[in-house]
Amino acid sequence: MTYFTKCTLPSRNYFEALETAEQRALHSFFDQHVIEDDELGYRAVDEGDYNALPPHLAIRVVHTVHGGMLDEF
Repeated sequence: MTYFTKCTLPSRNYFEALETAEQRALHSFFDQHVIEDDELGYRAVDEGDYNALPPHLAIRVVHTVHGGMLDEF
């Protein structure tokens, strides 16, 4: 699932996307990525929505938060 945040300042938009990624990572098996977007600034993307990220998204990753849930039980 992808979440979009709209903001006028790119740095604020980055921190909003990072916060979304960190919150989602706590309850996910998948990594959460902050992606640079030409139109929106930054957005949080769940790797589980794409399996492996397609190359056009992978090159735009600026930060990754690893999923916090373990599948070892």
